[in-house]
Formats: sequence, C-alpha cells, structure tokens
Amino acid sequence: MPQMAPISWLLLFFIFTITFIIFCSLNYYSYMPSSPKLNELNNIKLNSMNWKW
Repeated sequence: MPQMAPISWLLLFFIFTITFIIFCSLNYYSYMPSSPKLNELNNIKLNSMNWKW
C-alpha cells in the first residue's frame, strides 16, 4: 500500500477542519430560542395571585 504524501495529509486536515467549522456554525445559527416575552406572559397567566386563605 503506497504512502500518502504530507501535503495530502495537510490538505485532508484543512478540508475536515473547514467542514467542521462550517457544520458547527450552521448548527449554532440555526437554533432559534423562544423569546422571553412569551415566557413571561405565560408565567403571569399561570401564576395568578389568588390567595387560598
């Protein structure tokens, strides 16, 4: 089995690192968290101020 040249290993390393960075950045920017205003409105509706005594 023939040996790979060091330039080929370096090229493979750069290709894999670039694809890894692209994959991680796409995952990071594709996540859309819910807005906190909606959560606050839901909490206000759920936590009503009805005293039980």
